[in-house]
Amino acid sequence: MITGATSIRGIGRATADVLAEQGWCIGVLDLDQASCDELAGELTARHGVAAFGAAADVSDEKQARAAIDAMEAALPPILGLLNSAGVSSPLAYLDLDADEWHRVIGINLTGAHYVTRRVAETMVRNRRGGRIISLASVSAQRGGGTFSKTPYSVAKAGLIGLTRSLARELGPNDITVNAIAPGPIDTDIMGGPLSPERKLELADDLVVNRIGQTRDVAAAVAYLISDDAGYVSGQTLNVDGGLYMH
Repeated sequence: MITGATSIRGIGRATADVLAEQGWCIGVLDLDQASCDELAGELTARHGVAAFGAAADVSDEKQARAAIDAMEAALPPILGLLNSAGVSSPLAYLDLDADEWHRVIGINLTGAHYVTRRVAETMVRNRRGGRIISLASVSAQRGGGTFSKTPYSVAKAGLIGLTRSLARELGPNDITVNAIAPGPIDTDIMGGPLSPERKLELADDLVVNRIGQTRDVAAAVAYLISDDAGYVSGQTLNVDGGLYMH
């Protein structure tokens, strides 16, 4: 199951394609039902896997739970979750109002909690283990320095804390919980399509010579969701071209 999956240039959509290519059935959760249905249909047509779309605002717990209920009725048991839904916030801290703060925290952090809690209930009940992955950000580790400012960094740092805590709590149920912290990835959440000049400028801070692509992050998700990652939990995997070394 992937939240925030339908954006054409997004990490969620790239991940859906990579995992479906590997034979995973895919649950697509995003705001617009028509877009969810369209992507689910594309995944089935392209890769021959079962796919199902359900619309919800993840910051609304009732909507999130209802969407996951519908997925469970349509697909095999949920064994993997990617919390990919997120919004950016370019406002400077002193320009923030309460609505913007709660919007960003609500979608990026609280929404991930609502979805994770509901999916974890199923994983524990089914006793088949599972994989939970959330998209954090290098912004959480470096204190910003990206297109998105403070509330985004705070929310993504919260996801790292949620990941570590849940890894401890859910580990006895054979559920691994990890985060991925992307660096500069060519997606809309970075502020729209990047010009060649801006890409070169961002790459100057990296130890590789290019900006990341959505498939770079999707490949990391594919690893963490695989059997080969069964001994990896509570970790934050940086996919950032070497921007943040720690």
